Amino acid sequence: MLTPVTVFTPYPFTIGEKIHISEGTRHGDWIVANLDDKKITLRCPVSGKEFCWNRFCYLVDTREQEWPKGEKEGNDEK
Repeated sequence: MLTPVTVFTPYPFTIGEKIHISEGTRHGDWIVANLDDKKITLRCPVSGKEFCWNRFCYLVDTREQEWPKGEKEGNDEK
């Protein structure tokens, strides 16, 4: 029996890629600094701070927008 299913696919990051996380505790602008099969290291383009997390992102949308948006929105410790 066929039924509607939502399928999530991990995003295939590349080092140096500029990303924007729209919601959650890690929201804001980031640069992909490093990655492996399980971890991703993101660098804040404003403060230069780097954070290493388990991979967590899934592709939702791509678009042209101002980047980074600036210090007002900040990328403090998530």
